[in-house]
Amino acid sequence: MADLSKIGERERLKPKRGDEPHWQRIMNGCYVGFRPSKRGGRGAWLARAYDADIGKYQRAALGDYPSLNGHEVFNQARRDAEQWAAKIECGGTGPENIITVGDACRSYAALKQPSELGILERTVFSDPIASVKLKKLRRHHLQGWRRRLEDTPALISRNKTNITTKQRSKSTVNRDMSPLRAALRKVLSEGAPNTDAAWQEALRPYRNADKRRVLFLDEADRRRLVACANQEIEGFLRGLCFLPLRAGALAALTVKDFDPKTRTLTIGRDKSGGARQLVVPPSIASVIEPHCKDKPPTSPIFARRDGRPWNKDAWKGPIKEAVFASGLPMGVCAYTLRHSVITELIRKNVPALTVAQLAGTSIVMIERHYGHLIQGDAEKALAGLVF
Repeated sequence: MADLSKIGERERLKPKRGDEPHWQRIMNGCYVGFRPSKRGGRGAWLARAYDADIGKYQRAALGDYPSLNGHEVFNQARRDAEQWAAKIECGGTGPENIITVGDACRSYAALKQPSELGILERTVFSDPIASVKLKKLRRHHLQGWRRRLEDTPALISRNKTNITTKQRSKSTVNRDMSPLRAALRKVLSEGAPNTDAAWQEALRPYRNADKRRVLFLDEADRRRLVACANQEIEGFLRGLCFLPLRAGALAALTVKDFDPKTRTLTIGRDKSGGARQLVVPPSIASVIEPHCKDKPPTSPIFARRDGRPWNKDAWKGPIKEAVFASGLPMGVCAYTLRHSVITELIRKNVPALTVAQLAGTSIVMIERHYGHLIQGDAEKALAGLVF
């Protein structure tokens, strides 16, 4: 176990699978945790304390302490973790302990997915809005926060010599506002409309911000892409070509998630929330089984050469190389494959509800983004009716 108080040891830490922090015990039932940044940032600090009332540990996000350096960061994180553990011991962190916007977001993030915590760390904890007291929060505070968010370029890629960004799209703004809006709704009532107390009005999402995916790869295109990929990522790409899963959900699959006897694949970690099961046909099972052979149950099915699971930073480069080698449009990415598989299922007249269940999304989203295909099938069906 690393000593988080030592700067050198902390800097050498690598991100754990599933964004699990590196923990250090600071007293009985209380731990301070550190999650290294995957993009070269400061990393995030967390607290974990045992709650005797519910018989399990609770977590809280502490932030990245942007104004502190060196040993000051660990010392402050340790103090905050001890204070939070003391609150838990005295009956938990009820609403009376949530004073600022940052407090509300930390309370909310402790129970949510790492992706939402990451958004809050980037957009709230390092912003002046975090220190605004909830009792004094007004619409103009959040309007200012939203302007700062919209003016901040979105990161496309980062390497040792270059950082590529683009203007933040409306759909990205909607996504980044969502955790803050959800956190505030847990502790605040909505203010009277058209007044400065109506804090919720500043966080209204843009309508129709999500653009329809236009890049589509047919079966021949997908085969060409896989054929041009290097051997390390070939299996992962093949999986994206026959399963309509999010790339992150596919990367998180482990050997124990696949039962070869029943050909059942259990999809656990996904944006859609709870686990779901898919029974795959023999043709797909025959592709998955070789990737599970002679591996421990907790190993990724589609692993990298060093045995680690794929993640966004790891798969972007090899996919771009395969796209270039195959001569496909340079806009092709991991999500293009998911979109293409979903489109193909719709075109094969698979019911929208079934497609939504396979893809781990809602039928509303399927109808919104693929409704034009469904409407075309409806027209053909009506044309076949003769009276």
